Amino acid sequence: MRIIVSGTHGSGKSTLTADFVARRPEYLALGDPFDELDLDDPASAASFAAQLRVTASRVRETAGESAVISERGPLDFVAYLTALEQLGRSDGELIARATALADASLTDVDLVVLLPLDDRHPIRVPVDEDPALREAMDTALLDLADEREAAGPARFLTLGGDPATRLRDLLAATNMTPGNR
Repeated sequence: MRIIVSGTHGSGKSTLTADFVARRPEYLALGDPFDELDLDDPASAASFAAQLRVTASRVRETAGESAVISERGPLDFVAYLTALEQLGRSDGELIARATALADASLTDVDLVVLLPLDDRHPIRVPVDEDPALREAMDTALLDLADEREAAGPARFLTLGGDPATRLRDLLAATNMTPGNR
């Protein structure tokens, strides 16, 4: 199964991905594309466009693999670009091209796992992590997923709760229960 774990910064993507691979070591884990880039302004439209290109390239390059889990996917960066525009920090000129690239990438993905912000199980991030952008991206990502869910081919799964609950639900969605390795 080809899985993308999507969510805003500080939503638990790294934790879920690491916990999943610990249980399913046959999966190739792809980390956050941010870690591969040397970015001057990590919260700029140019930065998100660069991360989108890396993520879309990874999806294409691993299309032949049967067991891949990726921390972040192309829709994440469309959501960030949308959030920047909504916050008045960008003119939105990259959104149309980014959306086309993200949509094309989804044809090579089986499951997009969405990790929305959860007030019942909050993950605290420092103020310098831009809480306004974090919340706007979260909303934009969920809207983008809703628009694409019926269109296919990727399936969307929204996970909430604490890390153990999220892991249990992801394992179940991939036909693997926690006690069954």
